[in-house]
Amino acid sequence: MTQGTVEGTNKELFLKLIEEGFNKGNLAVVDELVSPSSKDHQRGNQDGSLGVKEVITTLRGWFPDFELRPEDILASGNEVWGRFRATGTNLGSVMGNPPTGKRINVDVIDIVRIEGGKITEHWGVPDQLGMMLQIGIIGKPR
Repeated sequence: MTQGTVEGTNKELFLKLIEEGFNKGNLAVVDELVSPSSKDHQRGNQDGSLGVKEVITTLRGWFPDFELRPEDILASGNEVWGRFRATGTNLGSVMGNPPTGKRINVDVIDIVRIEGGKITEHWGVPDQLGMMLQIGIIGKPR
């Protein structure tokens, strides 16, 4: 198998998780693509496939029309780096705050490591401050 084929396969696997899991809310795809013992390095996220399901469920509860649109994807060996645009309408309670009906449009950076056809590690940097400002949980700084 050539390096390009491995990288292409890893990129497709990651994008399948984004499209099927995060964009469509299909939690079954998480078991197919994420190791039950995967390590999550994003603050506040739980490890493993159960942690990924929790993130998807939470995001789709806050934003039922949640979507991650890939803007840049780079695969190198067993790692895939992605820059995404996250959008959605706040129709669910976020951290105890009532829904605002406002839309978000924020950047998200994700990096995953894939081994044996499953995601084994994840690093994520979503623009959480931008999200909270856009839906009005916090006011704009003076």
